[in-house]
Amino acid sequence: MQKQILSVGFFLLSLVLPLKVSAQNYDEIYVFGDSFSDTGNVFHFTSGAIPPKPYFNGRFSNGPVWVEYLASELNLTFNPNTNFAFGGTTTGVDNIGLSILPGLQQQISSFTTANNSANPNALYVVWAGTNDYLDYFLGNIPNPTNSVANLSAAITSLTAIGAEDIMVVNLPDLGKFPVTGGDTPSSNEFSTLTSAHNSSLAASLNSLSQQLSPDINIIPVDVNYLFNQAIANPKKFGFTNVTDSCIGDSPIVPIDISPQPVVCIPDEFLFWDEIHPTTTTHQLIGELAFAALLRASVPEPSVVLGVLTFALSAISLRKRFRFPSR
Repeated sequence: MQKQILSVGFFLLSLVLPLKVSAQNYDEIYVFGDSFSDTGNVFHFTSGAIPPKPYFNGRFSNGPVWVEYLASELNLTFNPNTNFAFGGTTTGVDNIGLSILPGLQQQISSFTTANNSANPNALYVVWAGTNDYLDYFLGNIPNPTNSVANLSAAITSLTAIGAEDIMVVNLPDLGKFPVTGGDTPSSNEFSTLTSAHNSSLAASLNSLSQQLSPDINIIPVDVNYLFNQAIANPKKFGFTNVTDSCIGDSPIVPIDISPQPVVCIPDEFLFWDEIHPTTTTHQLIGELAFAALLRASVPEPSVVLGVLTFALSAISLRKRFRFPSR
C-alpha cells in the first residue's frame, strides 16, 4: 500500500522525540513463530500445495503478513531467509499441521546451532501459542504454563547467543475467532485459555527483563488489545464484519488444500479464514508493533501515552479514508 498517514505521523514524531528505533538501528529482522508470521515456509515445503489459492503467495492471508509491514515501517526490505516461522507451529516441538514440520523449539535450536553469535543490530520476533490451544480440537488439553515456559526458553536461548532486541507478541482472544463456530462453551474456554496465557506471559516477560542483562530489550506487543478494539468498534477500523471469516475453513486445522471461493470484500473483514487475519488486519498489527518499538524507546510515560494515542488515531484515519494499494 501507499505510505499511510500513520507512517507520516511517526516520521514527524521522529523529528521531535529521542527515538532509538530507526532503519540505522535494525539491519535485519529474524522471525520465529507460526502461520501468523509465515511468509512461505510451509508453501515451499509442500511445493505450493499449502496454503492453496486464493491465499497470497504462500502467506496464510490474502496479502502480506504483519512482519512484512513492520519491515516496511523500518525501511527494511523483508528477507524471507531470516524468517523461520512455519504454519502449524506450537511453542514446543510439535506442529499441528504436518508433524514433520518444526515447532518453535526446533526453529530456535536450528538458528542458535547455526549461529554462534547473534547480530546485535537485528530485531528478533517471537510469536507463537495459538496452535497450542487449537490443539484442543485434536483432543489435547492445552497448558498455558507450559506454553509460556516454552516462550521464555526461546527468548533465553536467543539472548544466550547475543540477541538484544526481542519482540514478543501475546495472543488475541481466541474465543472470538470464527473457528469456535459461535459455540458459547468453546468460546468461553478459549477466552479463558487466552487470558491465562497472556497474564502468564506478561509476568514472565517482566521477570526476564529483571533477570537478563540490561542490554536485553524485551518488547511486548499487545495484539490482544488491538483485536478487542477492532471487535468492539469495527467501524473505527473500517471493518464491516469482525465475527465471520471471508473464505471459510483454514488449511491448517484441519488440513484442507482445496481452493476456497472469495465471497467477501477482504478489506472489510477482520478474518480471512476461521483462524487467520486478513492482510488489512496484518497491516494494523505491523503498525502496532512499530508503535511498540517507539514506546520502548521513549521512557517518559506522558510521551508514551501520546504516541499510542496518536497511533490509534492515525490507524482510524487510515481505515476511514482508505488509501489505494500499491
